[in-house]
Amino acid sequence: MATTLVLNGKNITLDADPSMPLLWAIREVAGLTGTKFGCGMAQCGACTVHMDGQAVRSCVLPLSAVAGKHITTIEGLESKPAKAVQAAWVKLQVPQCGYCQSGQIMSATALLERNAAPSDADIDAAMNGNICRCATYARIRDAIHEAADTLKA
Repeated sequence: MATTLVLNGKNITLDADPSMPLLWAIREVAGLTGTKFGCGMAQCGACTVHMDGQAVRSCVLPLSAVAGKHITTIEGLESKPAKAVQAAWVKLQVPQCGYCQSGQIMSATALLERNAAPSDADIDAAMNGNICRCATYARIRDAIHEAADTLKA
């Protein structure tokens, strides 16, 4: 069965079982491997993508739930907040192993797209559930503040 959606700004039809998690449809059917598998239970955040601008966990979201929706993966981030987040990540050398970073960047970008001047509490709430096994949380928070400052300039 086929599901039609907008993936990174392009209308596409994915020929896959409608119960397949969006994560696997993105990776295996669409061939976009930037979104990572972490836990398979929506608890680690490695699989975070945007659905109609909201950060969602793609590992538990069936393909049938995204028909007609706008899905953005790490490969499709193009907004000004996204560019600011990515630049801050590089400038502050946020990643260590890097495995969780696409999910972290997706959540941070979703935050800055709705709140250009987040407090530490706003950041904590938005990033809750994005696990970094290397514990770079302080650098992640600093990078989000750096990106927010860049957006003000």
